[in-house]
Amino acid sequence: MISTDISIKNIIQESEAKAISYKEYRDLVQTLVTEGKSTGEEQTEALSNYTMLNDKRMKRLDKTVKLSEEAISKIKSYNGDVTWLVLTESWCGDAAQTMPVINKVAELNENITLKIVLRDENEALMNEFLTNGGKAIPKLIAIDAPSGNVIGDWGPRPTKATQMVNDYKATYGKLTPEFKKELQVWYNKDKGQNTVEDLLKLV
Repeated sequence: MISTDISIKNIIQESEAKAISYKEYRDLVQTLVTEGKSTGEEQTEALSNYTMLNDKRMKRLDKTVKLSEEAISKIKSYNGDVTWLVLTESWCGDAAQTMPVINKVAELNENITLKIVLRDENEALMNEFLTNGGKAIPKLIAIDAPSGNVIGDWGPRPTKATQMVNDYKATYGKLTPEFKKELQVWYNKDKGQNTVEDLLKLV
């Protein structure tokens, strides 16, 4: 379904009205962990366990993500006025590895406003930004604040991780638990650098 620009803008405005800050999102996840829950309508032990694991990952990355001087300089020199609206859920492993990086980049420039919305509460928005027909998250939508126009998007994974996933699917048909562990090892080694490289293309 291809929506008109006007209806996309309306959908974005409705979602932005429900958006929370990164700090509010982190507080929400920590509260859910204490309650043994996750975001989203579906509540299972597995999803609450993923949420707990992801809270630990984000806590670690919030402290350890480092950006190169070159990346910092480029981000600080950006003089647009953009909103990064990110669709996510607490149980998503890819989101846990990239949300702290997105936040770190946005914090470096007051012209970048990071807003977070939950996928399952924003179905209309998610349906406009599917990946290969699927509701893959996290999904970052870059919106020019003055005009409300979408000027780019990113996600659900950094480019190198996406290539790994595509190659594995092409060979084996689907992602296995073993591959998902491999992917987490890659994220741990990469330390957010590929995500930073991707985000620099949006500024």
